[in-house]
Amino acid sequence: MSILFARRLAAAFSLAVLIAPAAHAGDVTFEIKNSHPNAMRVELYSQDRDYVWPGNGKDFYLDDGETKELPISCNEGESICYGAWVDGDESTYWGVGPNNKEKCEDCCYTCSGGQTEDIDLAE
Repeated sequence: MSILFARRLAAAFSLAVLIAPAAHAGDVTFEIKNSHPNAMRVELYSQDRDYVWPGNGKDFYLDDGETKELPISCNEGESICYGAWVDGDESTYWGVGPNNKEKCEDCCYTCSGGQTEDIDLAE
């Protein structure tokens, strides 16, 4: 194989890697409103793999009365559930709660683009 051919092959391979579709082709935005009188913390948990948003030991913080849009990139078709709890009181929770430990009804969404309906977390 000539050096010129090897260089062209390497360049073509590099270009193919750059244009290949990303592994996480889906995005979804969770819109969450804190209607509780206390601040709360929120995490989003994949039900299909070991992954948490925002991750790295952090969480989303919502002051009382605050609404936030939480955009995430996820794998198309992946099930994502929210877990929320009162700041400083993990026994008062919504969805799957802190650390994805609880069962829930209607707290999970499929990663398929777009935005969730308004999720209003109240007492």
